[in-house]
Amino acid sequence: MSNTSANQQLLDRCPSFRGQRHAVRVTKDALRHIRAGHPWVYDDSIVSEPAIDDIEPGDLAVIFDDKRKFAAIGLYDPYSPIRVKILHQGKPQTIDAEFFAHRISVALEHRMSLFTSVDTDAPTTGFRVLHGENDNLPGLVADLYSGVLVVKVYSTGWLPHLGPVMVALADQLAALLPGPLTNIVIRLSRAVERVSDEFTDGEVVLGPPLTDAVVFQENGLAFGADVIAGQKTGHFLDQRDNRQAIRHEATGDVLDVFSSTGGFSVYAAAGGAQRVVSVDQNQASVDAAAANMARNPQTASVAHELVCADAFATMHSMAKAGRSFDVVVIDPPSFAQKQSDISAATNAYRKLAELGLAVTKPGGLYLQASCSSRIEAADFYDIVTSAAAAQGITLADQRRAGHAVDHPIGFAHGAYLKALFGRVQRSPTHDRTTWHSTSRWDTLNQ
Repeated sequence: MSNTSANQQLLDRCPSFRGQRHAVRVTKDALRHIRAGHPWVYDDSIVSEPAIDDIEPGDLAVIFDDKRKFAAIGLYDPYSPIRVKILHQGKPQTIDAEFFAHRISVALEHRMSLFTSVDTDAPTTGFRVLHGENDNLPGLVADLYSGVLVVKVYSTGWLPHLGPVMVALADQLAALLPGPLTNIVIRLSRAVERVSDEFTDGEVVLGPPLTDAVVFQENGLAFGADVIAGQKTGHFLDQRDNRQAIRHEATGDVLDVFSSTGGFSVYAAAGGAQRVVSVDQNQASVDAAAANMARNPQTASVAHELVCADAFATMHSMAKAGRSFDVVVIDPPSFAQKQSDISAATNAYRKLAELGLAVTKPGGLYLQASCSSRIEAADFYDIVTSAAAAQGITLADQRRAGHAVDHPIGFAHGAYLKALFGRVQRSPTHDRTTWHSTSRWDTLNQ
């Protein structure tokens, strides 16, 4: 299929923008945040706007200050408490196909090192090409898996603009990829899926049907992404650099908790582990981890134990049985989806640290991560280190890590990923057997 015909197919498949613009005024505090680069305007920050019945998803909200001067422009999402996603602030700007193409060009330029890595001995062909707010395209994510592009939509405001966005992505990626862009898949957040009449989640809008996992390379290791029905876009790409760090230090027995599709497990096995235990409560994820391990011949001699069970209960049982590991990785999902979740999330991270450290051998490597943007980095590191101290453990040789290069940080809440590496040093006076006899562990999941 020629680029021209493919582009026309994309434009024909997508709803068109009706060209509607609305004047909006916001509170002084919201205006201050907008001018500081914050990409969100909440509904309760809006002072005046048209009647909600006159607004359709993707209409442009033109924000004016008290002197009726242009301040910013963004996309309306009448179904979200984040009513406006800011695209541009400062001087007036036309939002059209050229605008989106330029934003995409800037994002791809930032990732050029990843495009050039495909010609190396350890290629990476799966990475993020658009990182939403952090690439000044709030509510829109695009991940590339070899020749398959997955566009994840987190706001209904993008629905009438997806045509020119996908055309720009297809055109610019064609000039960078060593092979053809074979497919484009649309993924929808649950909130968007509930109200979208235009698309279904996992719909292939360009290219032939996809019936199997899309196989791609990450630092020379093979993985499969379920781009149609998998979590997020099919694979968690943000931990790539931290997985590589585990690969360099893996030895002996490795425990990968919340293993998802086995990212850390495969890296550990490829790096020198003798046995890897992957724990996840989702059977599809456990099956994917097994498949990914099998895709890599360099891991064939490594014993791989798969556990489909609750992470907390599994580590509790392991600790009571005296089982321990040379490397422990704990990479849970976000525990703080909203502000009211912070207290429970803090407790969950502390419990995970206590359990994870209890099954880490003296001198072993411990890694705990958080992808909850509402948990500040300093607070997270304190949670883990204080949990260690309570068990008479010092985390030596600490290293703190975050996002890979394809997950840039463009605003405060964009820095969601935190990871703490440390070597476990136990106090000689600490009795390791006392922790699991207390009632709080026996009632952990009640």
